[in-house]
Amino acid sequence: MKFVTFVNGSVLLFMSALMLLDAAIFPVTGWTFLLAGLTCGTMGSAVALAGGSHRSQLHRLHGFLMTATVWITAALAGAVPLYMWGLSPVDAVFEAMSGITTTGSTVMAGLDDTSKGILFWRSVLQAVGGIGFIVTGIALLPILRVGGMQLFRTESSEQNEKEFASATRFAIATLFVYLGLMLLCGVAYALGGMSLFEAVNHAMTTLATGGYSTSDSSFGHFESPFLQWSGTLFMLLGGLPLVWYIRFYTRRSLRNEQVRLMITSLVAVILSMSLWLSISADLNFLVAVRLVAFNVVSVVTTTGYATTDYSTWGTIAVAAFFILTAVGGCSGSTAGGTKAMRWVILGRAIKAELARMRHPNSVNTIRYDGQKVEPDVLNGVISFVAIFFATFLLGAAVLNLLGLDFTTAVSGSLTALANVGPGLGEIIGPAGNFSMLSDPAKLTLVVGMYLGRLEILTVLIVLAPNYWRAL
Repeated sequence: MKFVTFVNGSVLLFMSALMLLDAAIFPVTGWTFLLAGLTCGTMGSAVALAGGSHRSQLHRLHGFLMTATVWITAALAGAVPLYMWGLSPVDAVFEAMSGITTTGSTVMAGLDDTSKGILFWRSVLQAVGGIGFIVTGIALLPILRVGGMQLFRTESSEQNEKEFASATRFAIATLFVYLGLMLLCGVAYALGGMSLFEAVNHAMTTLATGGYSTSDSSFGHFESPFLQWSGTLFMLLGGLPLVWYIRFYTRRSLRNEQVRLMITSLVAVILSMSLWLSISADLNFLVAVRLVAFNVVSVVTTTGYATTDYSTWGTIAVAAFFILTAVGGCSGSTAGGTKAMRWVILGRAIKAELARMRHPNSVNTIRYDGQKVEPDVLNGVISFVAIFFATFLLGAAVLNLLGLDFTTAVSGSLTALANVGPGLGEIIGPAGNFSMLSDPAKLTLVVGMYLGRLEILTVLIVLAPNYWRAL
């Protein structure tokens, strides 16, 4: 327990250092971030000292608690400068939680005229959240065996122990891939015409698949086809598993079933929706492909950028975007949603069950990327998907009871839980934001974003009475 306390204190100190960095770079909001940084730094020092620096062996049960509390600590710390700047307590927590979970939903308007220090802080929150989830998704969730992620542990950890001397070296390699892609993205944006400030901010939020922008018009502020195609490419790269890049570098292998499913699905959806849009809106097909590709990739990778209000494309398009929101990107990336890996396994499980029904005495082994899917992995996948949709329905019901219309309640619950960003409809759609919602509705979405980022089960385990008795 003391080590968990120490880690949370260290997170506060890290967030404090980032606030002081923001204060040094942007003097206009410098006092806000200086005061916030000193406040969080003082609290972080006290908490870290209370926990002590002794690194005892971390029990698996402690891992659940550490994972669950660190994200709350980071979000509350991230909200401090936003509150001091002028947001209400609820709005500050909403914006910070949306940032640190890389959701991208916002309650802020007038971004084009907002102080650069605040805009930069929002982007930093998403960059930190992206790095944090890479560590969580690749290191902690597989160890904690959440939602079938132990299979991903086999893919990412055991094989790479042979390729890298230690897990630390593997983590550093993963971080280098993430930061390297971010650097390339920033260069591409700068070459496409963005200012240095815009390029840095959008590079951070693109690779984090977060979607915060420096403009109310989101990525639609930039009309350059080059920029939009660059955004499409790097959102896609951010939604693919970082392990995949390392495997290609070390083994020259591109084999990955969830990547194949994601790419083929994207191509099919983009081409069919582009054809639909070009006919229904009398739009040039190549222009339609560019618009559709950007917005579809944005939703699938749960980035949440928008170049246009795609909720006006018709019922079929809206239904497609709704489904894509739930699916999400790949395991091992910064993307949210249920993840493509789980749908591959579920598809194989259904196929195996149908084969068993036809031939009761047959033995049908479920495999993923050549590996046998053990029963505990399959049970974890099924449990996660079931709990995901149950939580989504519960969130939608709560939002509806709080006075939101059906479309806003349903899409709001799903976009929060899948960490996408914009919902559907006039209020929280691509052309709107979440500022018009009541405080209880915003707090409901905050819980949804938090649960979605930690894959729900991690939090539910900590809330179970049996967990505390075992601890």
